[in-house]
Amino acid sequence: MRLLLINPNTTASMTEKAAIAARAVAGVGTQIIAATSQMGPASIEGYYDGAIAVPGMLQELKERQVAGYDAAIICCFDDTGLDAARMFCDVPVVGLCEAAVTTAGFLAQRFSVVTTLERSRILIDNLVQRYGMGSRAKVRASDIPVLELEGASAGAIGKLRAEIERALAEDGAEAIVLGCAGMADLARELQAIYGVPVVDGVAAAVKQAEALVSLGLSTSKRSAYASPLPKPFSGALQHLAPVARSPSK
Repeated sequence: MRLLLINPNTTASMTEKAAIAARAVAGVGTQIIAATSQMGPASIEGYYDGAIAVPGMLQELKERQVAGYDAAIICCFDDTGLDAARMFCDVPVVGLCEAAVTTAGFLAQRFSVVTTLERSRILIDNLVQRYGMGSRAKVRASDIPVLELEGASAGAIGKLRAEIERALAEDGAEAIVLGCAGMADLARELQAIYGVPVVDGVAAAVKQAEALVSLGLSTSKRSAYASPLPKPFSGALQHLAPVARSPSK
């Protein structure tokens, strides 16, 4: 199967880091196709960045349809544009946050999500509530700008580890979820250090996407995720205007 791993920010090195993590867990016969948005912010930190990133992400989804993919993974823990992508695509679309907290729920009664900045913590906390894990999870910010994770500096890793230690001591966390795609390469090391499950959203999303494809399941096109209605778009986004689909879509 072919899984499209799409980074909605424009930092190619972050895409490559996530692709390495995805390929490390992908099953035999699964091809990871990594794509980086060509317009938008270099990192996504909060609602504004996320809104600006969505058109570039949708453009990548559209352009990659020619070659084809069996499922798509939105490679940002904010689940940037996930609902829009599910309306646009005829294949399953998986978000990192939803995949990660669902996976953590299989492993622990209580867990903590450790993310980057406070503005992202609030957004992710709202997602955790939406995904039905609000009573079981606490979201923490480690005060690390996303792009600082690219260099894996000692300072950034120290802040992340300090927040994990606070989560274990203060939250009663039985597992840790890493709340940023830029942390994907740290999960195994942190799990070995702390002796609890450490869930990386990239890996969790790959395995859940594989499961959906293997089960022959895709996004319902009834009601909420029905394909967009055809209508003209104006200005710079006119190339994303929906076209007429078959009645079943």
